Amino acid sequence: RPRAEAAATMEDARNVMREMLGRLKQTHFGIVPASIYEDVGRQAGDATPGLELRLLDRHAIVTRIDPASSAMQAGVQVGWELVGVDGTDLRPDIAKLASAEVSELTKTRALEARVSGNPGAKLTLGFVDGAGKTVEKELLLAEPRGQLTRFGNLPAMTVWTESRKIANSGYYRFNVFLDPERVINGFEDLVKSCKSCDGLIIDLRGNPGGIGGMAMGMAGFVIEKPNQRLGTMVQREVRLNFTVNPRVEVFEGPVAVLLDGNSASTSEIFAGGLRDLGRAQTFGSHTAAAALPSIFERLPNGDGFQYAVANYVSEGGKPLEGLGVPLDHEVHLTREGLLGGHDAVIDAAVDWIQKQKKR
Repeated sequence: RPRAEAAATMEDARNVMREMLGRLKQTHFGIVPASIYEDVGRQAGDATPGLELRLLDRHAIVTRIDPASSAMQAGVQVGWELVGVDGTDLRPDIAKLASAEVSELTKTRALEARVSGNPGAKLTLGFVDGAGKTVEKELLLAEPRGQLTRFGNLPAMTVWTESRKIANSGYYRFNVFLDPERVINGFEDLVKSCKSCDGLIIDLRGNPGGIGGMAMGMAGFVIEKPNQRLGTMVQREVRLNFTVNPRVEVFEGPVAVLLDGNSASTSEIFAGGLRDLGRAQTFGSHTAAAALPSIFERLPNGDGFQYAVANYVSEGGKPLEGLGVPLDHEVHLTREGLLGGHDAVIDAAVDWIQKQKKR
């Protein structure tokens, strides 16, 4: 407290608090600066131009575009770099955000908040295209893709799923562990259609988690043995075992789970548990290492304070918090690859599945 009171600047005070919280050795405890906390808060429920943005090598890169979005209609391409909004150069702010001592998940939310707003509004976004030329696109903001879903006391969110075949492997991606009927039924349909598939690819990149019980339900489609657990959630007076519920139809082939720094909570529980049980290999980049349920409180200076309310231990006996899910194949997206139409993480998963087929 004396050091915080004697701090010359607010950032110095934050550093004192971060040092104190660092003694807990838990990454779900932290101080989020007011400017970033406000950006993250503004994004919730806002309309978007249909872009997925990620910080790659300290640059804001378009990594995905919603098919029916104004961005797609305007000709924005995956791999383009976002550099401006309504005539304002964003690069200084993006560089500052890239250096901030907060999680990649928080950085992504703050970044995407810069290009969100009210439905029907328009933003003029500046990009650097694949040829290095600066181009501007006026984009209409619309409600996020998917179907609006409410669960318990959680804020309403839109939920979407994607399912297709890639090189005779089933591919499934969804944005959040909510709307069990839609998400789990969609995965079941893919499994049923994949009796002759070489493998399954479950893409959890950008998935921040959600309902923990859904991890058990989904795992039952790839784990045949009964009484298997993904791990255990521990609170002061309660222990919750994430016991897998085997299904009638189970896919027995190779399973690849794709991850990145925005894969958190239930995504980490699901991926880490399948890996510990020997039913999946993991591909991509380091996860958020934020598997614990947590709460945000707003501090008097406007900063956000995040703290966990439970602990989680994977079936392999290791905590995910602060460590994340171990990667069997560390693969990073690059702007060059995206501009060339290649998703290096998906490519690596397909290559691995094909190699299992030849054994």
